[in-house]
Amino acid sequence: MNIAYWIVAGLLALFYLYGGGVKAVRSRERLQPMMAWVDSTPMPAVRAIGVVEVLGAAGLILPPLTGIAPWLALAAAVGFVVLQIGATRVHLRRGDRQVALNLTLLLAATVAASLATTWL
Repeated sequence: MNIAYWIVAGLLALFYLYGGGVKAVRSRERLQPMMAWVDSTPMPAVRAIGVVEVLGAAGLILPPLTGIAPWLALAAAVGFVVLQIGATRVHLRRGDRQVALNLTLLLAATVAASLATTWL
């Protein structure tokens, strides 16, 4: 179970570290080709989502790695579940039916949350 957590959490952390970092620093014009939803979202909200994703990535890895407050890994994984539910809703509201990535990330975050309960 521990190895499975590190694989799933590591992949999720890499994805969210990159995606969150991009949202936190790139301009709207540079984000639009890969994230159409940013055209209707205020940039402070896009930046906040990016920061939350980067912090969540750290939350998946650092607490269990250091042994300090390992329950934060569960909180980060549950946060990503909630984030992907919201992201899927945004896509569907905009008429964008391409939500396969969101559903995959939702599933991966659910698995990470389930695996994170093994050391609680």
